[in-house]
Amino acid sequence: MSELINGILYEKRHDIIINNMSDGIYYYFDYDERSFQVNMDFQHFHSFYEIHILLAKSASHLVEGIPYTIHAGDIVLLRPSLLHKTIYPQGAPSRRLIINFLYPQEYLDSHPAFSRILEPFGQDIPIFRFDQEKTAILSDMLNQVFLLSTRSMPSDILNTMVHAEFTRFLYRLWELRSFNVYVPEKFESPLSEKIYQITSYIHNHYSEELSLESLAEQFYISTYYLSHRFRQVTGYTLIHYIQMTRIRSAQYALINTREKITDISAACGFTSFSQFNRVFRKFCGVSPSDFRRDPVTSSFPTHSA
Repeated sequence: MSELINGILYEKRHDIIINNMSDGIYYYFDYDERSFQVNMDFQHFHSFYEIHILLAKSASHLVEGIPYTIHAGDIVLLRPSLLHKTIYPQGAPSRRLIINFLYPQEYLDSHPAFSRILEPFGQDIPIFRFDQEKTAILSDMLNQVFLLSTRSMPSDILNTMVHAEFTRFLYRLWELRSFNVYVPEKFESPLSEKIYQITSYIHNHYSEELSLESLAEQFYISTYYLSHRFRQVTGYTLIHYIQMTRIRSAQYALINTREKITDISAACGFTSFSQFNRVFRKFCGVSPSDFRRDPVTSSFPTHSA
């Protein structure tokens, strides 16, 4: 039985799947809930676009090492390869709507307008919050997709209609992007802000030479203090975090490009291929070449140091 939660039609474990990722235009709408117990240890990424709409009171989203507090109705936009994770609070499970979608490159090439309406996914702050009127407009469009999925119709007609309705949603989101009122909340302490500045720097400079000493000097902090506080705030040693970030980028390149593995190794900041191969095996349990052949059954770095 469906219900209306913060303007969004919702039914637990209801999903809408249009095609497979390898079959062209792909959509996956997932109406479900998550609890504190399933919070991931580390961030992950996808090769597709993702929209996260929180229906519960509040949660947190970590994107490229930066934490964001989100409230009911906030829209989190995640472009492919963006490292992220949602942190749900303790207590009752949090309801949410997750939308994954992917358009083949040839489709985007022949429909250049999609590059425009996907621009909100490239904003520096990936969270969108609108006033009640604009939120209702966007919610109604998503509710049309939900209602379509409950009707009896041929699958090809359903696929076409969902694509049309969701395209309208993306267009309206693009049209309303300048009305975003989301403002990131302040960090808990100057220490947390400093550490998250460093994690953000790592995500943007992982291809360069990074070390405890160089980062401590750049951010005007002692090596001892950085080493100790970094693990206190993030749960990871600095070196472990740098390696995970580099491996994430290597995984994305292995899946989505045909670049030589040695070139990927260098582009991700590893000083030698033997080092890259050793660290990749440490985190993923397989060699880079084995991962490229079968990424589905391979793991992503989630364990703590």
